[in-house]
Amino acid sequence: MYFSADIESDGPVPGSSSMLSFALVAVATFDGEHFVRLDPLEAERYWELQPISEGFDPEALSINGLDRERLRREGMPPAQAMQEADRWVREVAGDRRAVLVAYPAAFDWSFMHWYFSCFTGASPFGHGTCIDIRSLYIGAAGSTYAESSKSHMPPELLPRAAHTHNALDDAIEQGELFCNLFEWVLRQKPAYSRG
Repeated sequence: MYFSADIESDGPVPGSSSMLSFALVAVATFDGEHFVRLDPLEAERYWELQPISEGFDPEALSINGLDRERLRREGMPPAQAMQEADRWVREVAGDRRAVLVAYPAAFDWSFMHWYFSCFTGASPFGHGTCIDIRSLYIGAAGSTYAESSKSHMPPELLPRAAHTHNALDDAIEQGELFCNLFEWVLRQKPAYSRG
């Protein structure tokens, strides 16, 4: 089961920066043969967390619009949020393997994995079960990194949802992009390569 993830932070590196919000949205299942797109509103969750560090980048806060002082008062303690997220992912995935998808995975994965590891002892996504949406496009399209941004993708792949820098909005948007891209890849591949 594929979970689209997005995080908003107050800086570039987990630990010295804080993850202030994150969202997870179950967007699809794939058994090697059948790809099933899920309704993102059926299985989505959003969390806002208390900051864990004193340092922050004001530019990061200006992009996501989150207020560290409000989150100090109203955000969830990180341990509580990560334990809740861990239970939720495992419950929704059931006996399916949970796979995190993000754009870019390197950023979102680093925060998610660090927080899960620090506050729950392990991640429901294991040590590296993630897919970078941009890399998936590069491989499928035979594109270069420079020509693999959303502005270079075919219009039929682009999500209808807007990118707002709200973690839930962006997880839904990126999940739609992932599903569009996955189905596009499957349409281009011969049957023998699907399993």
